[in-house]
Amino acid sequence: MDTHSLSNDPRAVIEADRAHVWHHLVQHKQFERIDPRIMVEGKGLRIWDIAGREFLDAVSGGVWTVNVGYGRERIANAVRDQILKMNFWGGAFGTVPSAQFAERLIEKMPGMARVYYANSGSEANEKAFKMVRQIAHKVHGGKKRKILYRDRDYHGGTIATMSAGGQQERNAMYGPFVPEFVMVPHCSEYQAQKELAGDNYGELAALEIEKVILREGPDTIGALCLEPITAGGGAITPPKGYWEKVQEICKKYDILLHIDEVVCGMGRTGKWFGYQQYGIQPDIVTMAKGVASGYAAISCCVTTEAVFEQFKDETDILGYFRDISTFGGCTAGPAAALENMAILEEEDLLGNSERMGERLMGNLNALADKHAAIGCVRGKGLFGGAELVKDRATREPLDEKTCAAIVGEVNKQGVIIGMTNRSIPGANNTLLFAPPLIAKASDIDEITAAVDNALKTVLG
Repeated sequence: MDTHSLSNDPRAVIEADRAHVWHHLVQHKQFERIDPRIMVEGKGLRIWDIAGREFLDAVSGGVWTVNVGYGRERIANAVRDQILKMNFWGGAFGTVPSAQFAERLIEKMPGMARVYYANSGSEANEKAFKMVRQIAHKVHGGKKRKILYRDRDYHGGTIATMSAGGQQERNAMYGPFVPEFVMVPHCSEYQAQKELAGDNYGELAALEIEKVILREGPDTIGALCLEPITAGGGAITPPKGYWEKVQEICKKYDILLHIDEVVCGMGRTGKWFGYQQYGIQPDIVTMAKGVASGYAAISCCVTTEAVFEQFKDETDILGYFRDISTFGGCTAGPAAALENMAILEEEDLLGNSERMGERLMGNLNALADKHAAIGCVRGKGLFGGAELVKDRATREPLDEKTCAAIVGEVNKQGVIIGMTNRSIPGANNTLLFAPPLIAKASDIDEITAAVDNALKTVLG
């Protein structure tokens, strides 16, 4: 069958997908009973599947990516114009859009200086890990090569990034992992380590990181890699005082602070980057997803000039950063990212994220007043979560199957939301919300109304 006839025959598309596509994060046995879902069109916040059903997208493309919404002709045109002129050159050379976007990006990141291009969040984090390891050999005699990561955080799907992954169910059956990645405790205030609970929980949670540093030996640790807000691990916002203490600890022990902004970057929290909500200065920042809102593949590993300078030793023939990302040389990514950034600025989408985020939190808290199953609401900007529990007094998590049923009921009402799933044993109980940053008040109300109805339907 030719591609034209295939595109005009929905059944043929479904069967081609069923026969040949290996989907992400899906048990394909179910496709013996049901059809795979195929999306065909998007405009603004609305998407349509191959059966013609309309949905409000409250997860920005399923994985928190389409920050400026669907159908942005100016981004498509910018990509088309650029790739017709010069589509690709390997990253050892520069291109016009890569230089232009790097300059614009650094303007938004005071204290940062250099942009290394790649094509996914996993790859950007791999680059950061390699930088830390190479600095350990060049500067510290092979020491300070350990990398700390946090329970419940997620940094990618490669073996190295899974070695820094705090979600046990995602890691199951993929080991053994890369050595000398060391986990530190999570900072969930709602599910706090009992011995730390109290008014100064944020500082105490950060001091748990210092305990790990002292146990491992400060002279063995090169970097601490954290999400500004734990994303897929439950939309966990850091407790008061946490980030200030984390920064202080990193400086005390000469540990590079690597912030993974793959989810929170490009306006999701109401600022350009999530770390900017907390007044900290990282050494390395990684980003992907919203950088071009999914209109082209691009990720960035951004460093300070101090980090970059450590790779400028011409006396050592192996002293430069010996790394390549093939599609880091594709010009479509930075061309799309430039237009994406322009839209974010011109339409004040960071401000809208802040304003609509306040409405989202207000609506979710109102639902918590109605539904005892909502134990905790948290978020920043247009990234939020509602943690579901069996009992508010004990904070025992609602089981994953029931949470999934709630998400399915929301979907039946024409709204797509997310949830933590198959990630953290016994704690996959948080509904997740991350609509495109163009969301209006009516969209937020529609999302939370669907959740309200779903909770009534599933839980009574």
